[in-house]
Amino acid sequence: MHEDTKGTDNSGTGLRRRRWYYGGLKDIPRPRCLWHGSLTAVTAQNTLGVRAVQEIDPSIVEAQINAVAEDIGVDAAKTGMLSSSPIMEAVARSVRRWGFPLVVDPVMYAKSGDPLIRPEAMETLKRVIIPIAKVVTPNAPEASHLAGFHVDTLDEAKRAAKTIAEELHPEIVIVKGGHLTGNESIDIVYFRDSGEYRELRAPRIDTKNTHGTGCSFSAAIAAGLARGLDPWEAIKLAKELITTAIKYSLPLGHGHGPSIQWHGLSLGL
Repeated sequence: MHEDTKGTDNSGTGLRRRRWYYGGLKDIPRPRCLWHGSLTAVTAQNTLGVRAVQEIDPSIVEAQINAVAEDIGVDAAKTGMLSSSPIMEAVARSVRRWGFPLVVDPVMYAKSGDPLIRPEAMETLKRVIIPIAKVVTPNAPEASHLAGFHVDTLDEAKRAAKTIAEELHPEIVIVKGGHLTGNESIDIVYFRDSGEYRELRAPRIDTKNTHGTGCSFSAAIAAGLARGLDPWEAIKLAKELITTAIKYSLPLGHGHGPSIQWHGLSLGL
């Protein structure tokens, strides 16, 4: 069972659509991965930007996670939008209590550039959430904040991945290549314990319709972990899925349209 702790996105990249692909990953054993969600915030947004945010009370966030974990169980979880320090502390308490592997998508900004985290919560993210992560999946701007220096090239991404792993202590750091330059989208994967770097390469797809890709990528990794896959296998399959999702993205709205994960089903993912 896979737990997703995040804010909602009513523009089409949130909870409803992602039900399509959990367990749709290639080679994940049947039965498919069952999804459960714990809401941390409700957003009003579209492809152009975020119009409003209502945070959920931290005690309710914690109660949601505990209610699922104590009854159904959690094999892996991922976090998305954690907008305040009290919410982060609540999530961390539940993760420590139940001990399930955690994938952290360190959401800081919406695709439109609107902030999704309070400024004072940046340090809490680094101090409380990142250290309990099995996998953390920052894009280049997020990696810049976490590592403390600008990330714009592949070499800088490698340096950032190692810095985040050594200073903040997650087991695996993936600096995603979507914001980097070049004909390929190259994700840098760094394994803290072995000091090993690996790369995930995919053709760069010329589209602005990438709304929700970071959320989907991290959730797909968690789904693979929940089904017992080796972390590297889960990461590779998630990369394959999100590349396909971007390929079949939709030009909806006047901004960044959504990627379409359910194409993974027809492709046998």
